[in-house]
Amino acid sequence: MTDPLVIGVLGLALMFLLIALHVPIGVAMGLAGYVSIGFIIGFDKSITLFSTEPTSVISSAELAVIPLFLLMGSFAGAAGLSSDIYRVAYAFLGHRRGGLALATIGGCAGFGAVCGSSIATAATMTRIALPEMLERGYRPGLAAGCLAAGGTLGMLIPPSVVMVLYAILTEQFIIALFVAAIMPGLLAVLLHFIAIGIYTRINPQAAPRGPRMDWRERVRVLGQCWGAVALIVVVSGGIYTGVFTVSEAAAVGVVMALVFTAVRGRITGKVLWDVLGDTAANTGMIYVIIIGASIFTYFLSLSQMPGALVDLIQGWGLPPLLVIAILTIMYLVLGSIFDTIAAMVITLPFVFPLVTELGFDPIWFGVYNVMVIEIGMITPPIGINVFVLHGMARDIPLGTIFRGITPFLIADLVRLVILVLFPVIALWLPKALGISMI
Repeated sequence: MTDPLVIGVLGLALMFLLIALHVPIGVAMGLAGYVSIGFIIGFDKSITLFSTEPTSVISSAELAVIPLFLLMGSFAGAAGLSSDIYRVAYAFLGHRRGGLALATIGGCAGFGAVCGSSIATAATMTRIALPEMLERGYRPGLAAGCLAAGGTLGMLIPPSVVMVLYAILTEQFIIALFVAAIMPGLLAVLLHFIAIGIYTRINPQAAPRGPRMDWRERVRVLGQCWGAVALIVVVSGGIYTGVFTVSEAAAVGVVMALVFTAVRGRITGKVLWDVLGDTAANTGMIYVIIIGASIFTYFLSLSQMPGALVDLIQGWGLPPLLVIAILTIMYLVLGSIFDTIAAMVITLPFVFPLVTELGFDPIWFGVYNVMVIEIGMITPPIGINVFVLHGMARDIPLGTIFRGITPFLIADLVRLVILVLFPVIALWLPKALGISMI
């Protein structure tokens, strides 16, 4: 029991046991880390981590970005900006075969740019788009499938809360991650469009065409929805052009979203309470997970377990791409069971050293990591986005939703293969813009 590596294995087992007993992820990681560190260096020393780590996390200026982006997304939803984005997408795409589905994917991508949360994107767009599609004769499977799949774009399209968390945990440059995610995000939208096109060509009765808007009407809709466009341009454009730091852009985004909510007369005591309450609850949950992860990561470093894992994998002589394939399967399973943040935080302490030792770029791996976990969110048999959607549309059976997801799941797996085989898709734009990767 004095061997740190043995304690490392037992500590990992203890963490999963606590999770299986429904102990919250952050608490489970913190307790397992505390007990295991106690066996290595003594409990009188390990107990101090419960004061130093929370202090470090709460006082971190970088982590302040997370509650700001969450607050911005909540105010954007309250202001109705998500409806605006959907209306713009429908004005330009609604007349095509499967046009409402295409508009839904476009709306999810747009709202993801002002929200940063996959579950929030899926839930918000379901309220807006699902009644529209069902009323216009869309098959429930296709309607629900494109909403569940489109919701995952909220995690990938920057600015993304999950990418901020990855950057902090792995000490990477947040802006480099945001820029690296742009091309994969556009690729995701394109492949979802292709999936809808193929599906509706095979089953044209599943998605009737809508009326075509003339350009005068499109310009009118675009003019009415300028607030959503302005928020995306100011926040994202400010980050990429260097006008704002990420924290400043998030703060500006909060103020803009609040102003839009006020101007539209949607600020009431209940709305303000709900927005602040949701933001506080989600921020608290994320901070507890980060604190627990910090303690657990410190324990893994003491146990030398990540280094031993790297040596073991290298000793097997497995090709790097095979290792990535194994990690992909692992993340798909974890993504279908755990919350996105939990799946990332649990695995990064030992997976990140492994992939960097194998020569993979940490920025590329960040984009890959987010993508594969987001695919897990719509992967049977669990898929958290599917259950969120089912909870909001009880009359659509789970089996119908999962069948509707199939073409999008295939498109996502194709996207993942493309990114693995051609990492330049993620790395080209940061290098072209001269953005430092560290």
